[in-house]
Amino acid sequence: MRHLNYNHLLYFWTVASEGSIARASEVLHLTPQTISGQIKLLEETIGEPLFLRAGRGLVLTDTGRVVSQYADEIFSLGAELTQRMRGGEPGAPVSFHVGVVSSIAKLIAYQIIEPALKLEDDIRIVCIEAELESLLGDLAVHKLDLVISDRAIPSGLNVKAYNHPLGSTPVQFFAQKNIAYRYARTFPGCLEGSRVLLPIAGSPLRRGLEEFFDRKGVVPKVVAEFSDSALLKAFGEAGAGFFPAPAAIAEQVEHMYHARSIGEVDGVTENFYAISPERKIKHPAVVRITEVAREHLDG
Repeated sequence: MRHLNYNHLLYFWTVASEGSIARASEVLHLTPQTISGQIKLLEETIGEPLFLRAGRGLVLTDTGRVVSQYADEIFSLGAELTQRMRGGEPGAPVSFHVGVVSSIAKLIAYQIIEPALKLEDDIRIVCIEAELESLLGDLAVHKLDLVISDRAIPSGLNVKAYNHPLGSTPVQFFAQKNIAYRYARTFPGCLEGSRVLLPIAGSPLRRGLEEFFDRKGVVPKVVAEFSDSALLKAFGEAGAGFFPAPAAIAEQVEHMYHARSIGEVDGVTENFYAISPERKIKHPAVVRITEVAREHLDG
């Protein structure tokens, strides 16, 4: 067999991760024709086909799966090398790039990530906030080392990444401090017809809250929806409506947003995951994050 061309291997690995040449071309900023040609050269080098057509997409052959496993290891090691070099001068802090799903409460995100700052080795944390699908794309090409999410990797999404459950927390509703006492005794009935602020439709917490409303037979008036949890709380602080937040940060929410809890949402929890390219976590910062989160979050 001829010597392996690692550019060809990168193109193959990106197509395998993205599930199609078209999506890989967007990630790599190359034309589909260029990627197809490079993969064909890799197949000629290996001597066997690596993909089979499946509708509009591609699936790996048995040989392709073996090559993909080796490619995972090769580019994972390459990412680790890049991480070591990011700090520049010897002894400079190593950058640790973390993606945070925008619907996660900022205080929860801080509590999950903060233990990485206490490692013996100096580390510089770089936080990126976006939607899960975008963050997973960056994780796949090693722009991120970790993604903190409120849901697991969506089924059917062809991404070489692994879910590591961190735990969960119940959810409570909050109101402005000066009026909360009026509603706490009648929760959840007080939500009937009342102004509420909710996460955007389709988010895990929104689905859980809607199921709760149905179970309790209450129909609140949804006056605003948010993809950003901090903005939702800011509107709540201003008196725009009742708003939900994780019970794990209830004390901080009450202090920072001048609010009080009026009741816990039965049967609704927020779940949190660390999503990494490693099946078995080895990165010291990720190890520390998962250990501490599992100690402090329920379940």
